[in-house]
Amino acid sequence: MKNYSFFTPLRGRALPVLAAAVLALASSCTKYLDVAPLAQPEAVSFFQNANDAAVASISTYGKLREWNLVAFNWLSVTTLTSDDAEKGSVSGDAEFLNNFTFFRVGPTDGPLDGFWTGQYQEILLCNQIIQNVPGINMDANLKARYVAEAQFLRSLMYFNLVRAFGDVPLYTKPPVTPDELNLARTPKDQIYAFLVSELTAAAAVLPATYPSADVGRATKGAALALLSKVQMYQKNWAASLSASDQVIGLGYSLAPDYYKMFRIAGENGPESIFEVQCSAVPGNCDASNSQWAQVQGVRNQFGWGFFIPSASLDAAFEAGDKRKVATILYPGETTPDGDVITTSAPNPRYNAKAYVPNSVPYTCNYGDSQNLRVLRLGEVLLINAEAANELGQTSKALADVNMVRVRAGLAPLASGMSQDAMRQAIWKERRVELALEYGDRYFDLVRQGRAAQVLAAKGFVANKNEVLPIPLNEITLSGGKLTQNPGY
Repeated sequence: MKNYSFFTPLRGRALPVLAAAVLALASSCTKYLDVAPLAQPEAVSFFQNANDAAVASISTYGKLREWNLVAFNWLSVTTLTSDDAEKGSVSGDAEFLNNFTFFRVGPTDGPLDGFWTGQYQEILLCNQIIQNVPGINMDANLKARYVAEAQFLRSLMYFNLVRAFGDVPLYTKPPVTPDELNLARTPKDQIYAFLVSELTAAAAVLPATYPSADVGRATKGAALALLSKVQMYQKNWAASLSASDQVIGLGYSLAPDYYKMFRIAGENGPESIFEVQCSAVPGNCDASNSQWAQVQGVRNQFGWGFFIPSASLDAAFEAGDKRKVATILYPGETTPDGDVITTSAPNPRYNAKAYVPNSVPYTCNYGDSQNLRVLRLGEVLLINAEAANELGQTSKALADVNMVRVRAGLAPLASGMSQDAMRQAIWKERRVELALEYGDRYFDLVRQGRAAQVLAAKGFVANKNEVLPIPLNEITLSGGKLTQNPGY
C-alpha cells in the first residue's frame, strides 16, 4: 500500500475531516494488496464505491503497525508493567521508561498519550467503515465482510484500552463536532458487553480462511479467539469455553517447531489466528514501517536493546523447555540461524521473538518485515484449559495444557491434579508460552488477582496500579468530561 491520510489530528485525537484511503502513518503495511496513491478527498466525497471501501479497509490494517501500536508506547504500557521485562539499553537512555517498570507512572508520562491516541485513531478508521460502507452500492457479501473486519479490529483496540485504563470513552461512530469528540468514560462492564456483541456479530460473517492474496485479514477464528479471551477476562467461563472450542474446531494446528514459528518464514503458519502483517516499501520509510523488532533488537548489533527479558522470566522456564531459546537471546550465544550474538551487548538478555536473522534483508529498519503474533492456537488452548478447569472439567484442561507442553519438549502433566493445582499450572504455561509477544502478562496478573503479590518488588500499589492513569492531556482537552483513575 501507498501513502494516505485517513484523519487529521485534533487536540491529540482524531477528527474525521479527511477520509482518504490509508493513513500516512500506516501505509505499506499489509502484504496482500497494493493500491495507487490517491488525493485526499473530503469525507462526503469518499465512500462512494467498492474501491473506496476496499482502500478504507486496507487502512485499518496499515495502522496496526505504527509506532504507537507496536513500539515504545505500546511496549511501555503492556510489557514493562509486567515481571517479564526491564527497560534495557544503557543507563541514561530513555530513563522515562522506568516509570512504567517501577509503577511510578503518572498522567503526564508521554507513552500513555501515544498508547491512547494510537488505539483511538484505529477505532476512528474502523468507525468510518462501519458507518459508511453499508451505504455503498457494491457486492453485499463483501460489504458485510469489510464491516465485520472493522468490528474485529475495533474490538481489539477497545480490549487493549479497557484492560489498561478501565472505564474509557466508547465511540461507535466517527465524531463530527468537538462535543461528539469529548465523550465521558463508559463503565468497563459496558465496554465488555459491547465487545461480546461486536465479536459475536463479526464471527457470524467472517470467513474461516482467505485466498493467499488476502492472508492476514481478520477471520472467523480471529473473532472467536478474541471473544474467548474477552469472556475469560470477565470470568464468563462457559462462554469462554464455547468460543475457544469453536476455534479449536476450525482446523488450526500447533506449529511443530516453536522457534521457527517466530521467524519470518513461519509467519501465517498453521497455528496463526491473527498477525499484524508487516512489510516495508522502498522509498516509503517515513510511513508506518514497523519498529517492533528494532526497538528490542540486540544493542550494538541489531537494534536499540530496549524491553529486555527479566531475570524472573529467565528463571520461569523448566529445564529442557524449547520455548526458552525462542524467547531469550544471550550475548555470546549462536542462534539456531547461525548468528553469533555480540558479547559487546550491554544487557544480559534480549527478546528472541523480536530477532530477525542477519540473512533476512530489511528495507528501512531492522526487522521491519517481522509480523506481530496477536492470536494463535497455543493461547487458545490455554484459554480453553483455564475455562474448562474453572468449570470443573480438569481432565479436559489437562489435555489442552499437555498439547502445549509436549510441543515445548516437556513431559506431560500427570492426571489427578486438583483444580487449584491445575489453575497454577495453566497460569505458569501462559507466562512461558506467550512471553514477550502481545503484552498479556501484566493484564493476566491483574485479572488473576495476583498483581499486588507478584509485582510488589516493582512498586505495585493495590487498588491503584490495576489500571494506569488517564493521560492528563486527554482530561484537559475534554474540558473535564474525562475523570482520572483513583490514586493518580
